[in-house]
Amino acid sequence: MTRDRITPRSTILGTGSCLPERVVSNRDLEGAVSTTDAWIREHTGIGARHVLSEGETTSDLAAIAARRAVEAAGLTVADLDMVILATSTGDSPLPATAARLQQKIGADLIPSFDVNASSAGFLYAMTIADQFIASGTFKTILVVAADAPSRFLGPADRTGRALFGDGAGAVVLGESAGESGILSTTIHADGSLHALMGIPGGGSAAPLDAKSLDEGQHYLRVDGSPLRDVTVRHLTSYSMQALKSARLTSAELDWVVPQQGNLRIVDTISERLGFPLSRFVLDTEEVGNTLAASIPLALDRAVRAETIRPGQTVLLCALGAGVSWGAAIVRM
Repeated sequence: MTRDRITPRSTILGTGSCLPERVVSNRDLEGAVSTTDAWIREHTGIGARHVLSEGETTSDLAAIAARRAVEAAGLTVADLDMVILATSTGDSPLPATAARLQQKIGADLIPSFDVNASSAGFLYAMTIADQFIASGTFKTILVVAADAPSRFLGPADRTGRALFGDGAGAVVLGESAGESGILSTTIHADGSLHALMGIPGGGSAAPLDAKSLDEGQHYLRVDGSPLRDVTVRHLTSYSMQALKSARLTSAELDWVVPQQGNLRIVDTISERLGFPLSRFVLDTEEVGNTLAASIPLALDRAVRAETIRPGQTVLLCALGAGVSWGAAIVRM
């Protein structure tokens, strides 16, 4: 699906984010799994990641990020018409984690639901919210992305423990009154590649029982090499498509906020887009890959640091399990 237009109909009113207090450095991992700080930095560019402590949940992070976004928008929870939560590592399989988020932030009886598109979840959720606002159905929508992949990693999974961290990011979308807002979005999926990344157990295909638990089917699995190839190919191609839909060129971009998964992948995308790496917003070294939370988390930190400023044009792009991917052009 691709949607484009010259005049935006929804805009980002405020941003927010949250990281768990607990930090796990590469040095910490050296004592837990067979890896080294040098290996992790060389292959991923990651130096540390934040992970949930005992008793913390995905919805806890989501609630903090949500409140910060609402406050930044100059609104209250009572102003919200809908809550959309992008997550693939929610509090439980049922109910939707968005229901718990709604309760934790004290929202009224507004529609609240989850979107599961892995790392592309925020772009999917934002596209859905944009459509509701564009149609006039709702005026103000809270879009949150929160993931806690640390809860789904095997104890000896050195690659997963090096790559993934927990976190949440949020935006409040509202009606655009000018030139700022979402200029284009493109979201896609290729189910034939579903085996490249996922958690096999816990659903109707492989219910959790003694056998599946013993086989570790409740742990996240990633087929790294082919997934990297698909990521580079699709994010480059569909980022260019999003630019074309917005009638822009890469020369007219101010910033790119990519999926914060692997700095080596970002290097390649930078080269293929012909856009300098210095104009990429990156916090990979500090937080690792936080799945759906990655883009809004990095976006919020850049907005609060005044790196990204009003009036600037930003490309957002991500790919994850499914495989699902997307790109969007936003004028702040």
